[in-house]
Amino acid sequence: STYDAFWQARNIRPHLKNIRCAVMTVGGWYDAEDLFGPLEIYRATEKMNPGIVNTLVMGPWPHGDWGRGAGEKLGDISFHAKTGDFYREKIELPFFRHFLKGPDTNYIGAEARVFETGTDQWRRFDSWPPKQVASRTLYFHASGKLDFNSPSDGADAFDEYISDPAKPVPYTLEFTTGYPRSYPLHDQRFAASRTDVLVYETEPLEEDITFAGPLKATLHVSTSGTDSDWVVKLIDVYASDFPDPNPNPAHVAMGGYQQLVRGDVFRGKFRNSFEKPEPFEPGQVAKIEFPIPDIFHTFRRGHRVMVQVQSSWFPLVDRNPQTFVNIPTAKEEDFRKATQRVYRTGNAASGVTVLVLPAGAK
Repeated sequence: STYDAFWQARNIRPHLKNIRCAVMTVGGWYDAEDLFGPLEIYRATEKMNPGIVNTLVMGPWPHGDWGRGAGEKLGDISFHAKTGDFYREKIELPFFRHFLKGPDTNYIGAEARVFETGTDQWRRFDSWPPKQVASRTLYFHASGKLDFNSPSDGADAFDEYISDPAKPVPYTLEFTTGYPRSYPLHDQRFAASRTDVLVYETEPLEEDITFAGPLKATLHVSTSGTDSDWVVKLIDVYASDFPDPNPNPAHVAMGGYQQLVRGDVFRGKFRNSFEKPEPFEPGQVAKIEFPIPDIFHTFRRGHRVMVQVQSSWFPLVDRNPQTFVNIPTAKEEDFRKATQRVYRTGNAASGVTVLVLPAGAK
């Protein structure tokens, strides 16, 4: 389907105006059901209601867990604090006391109260993203290298893989009839080993680096088909000597763990318009650029930053037949293998743009 009048009428953001009360919008960095919602509600409220109290709170939670549970752990990853309890006692309750029961002289508000994953600490900022961030792009290079230097390779520099809808890349290795709430930070080593996943990674970091705010993927691609999905994943690769949890009943090997930080998908036929899809010209280079929801994550010294690119994420995302058809009514013969290329040349660079927060920024 397209972004037609039916869906446009259901966009709440244009209606978030003439708000006079204090607003606190709460979301979870690992909300698999609606991460987009709280971030965009905060932004729309901020834009259309200047001067009101408008607070964003983001914690390390799946959907709804800010209102229940201790929030100490998700999947294999520990946050080393009861983040849910902290939010309810130290953020939510004081907010309601101050704005519903009368001014509290001890109340200290903040534009953004956000949990920094990687270092596992709550931070306060007077804007979101923080004003101190600087935009930088992690570029793809030959031999799977990733860094902030723009590529200088010639016109034929690309990486390729064959995407087969009959053998899609899974989004998790868990056996389940639903979806695991922890999948937004699952170990991605299983995907990195596949031939239909491109992997780019930095050298081990010499110092911590923090990304704060939305991401942007820019891909110069071609396909032998007429439609394709493009999945981009930002991953924190742990140092090889990272200690295992103790106790460790699941026998998780944390050394070299590839923790998903953020991933998103773009359906290529919508690269120029969500209202008017267009087929790819087989073998012709096309630019795809799309926003990826915010993160607030510190990659620690000794870790690596990794980006994976693939064309399926099943069954989280329905399979793209890789032919330009109406996917819900696609026939078996519409599903075809396609050769996918991602270019990394000087005039057709591919990479992920991040917002880097300087060390010590407040």
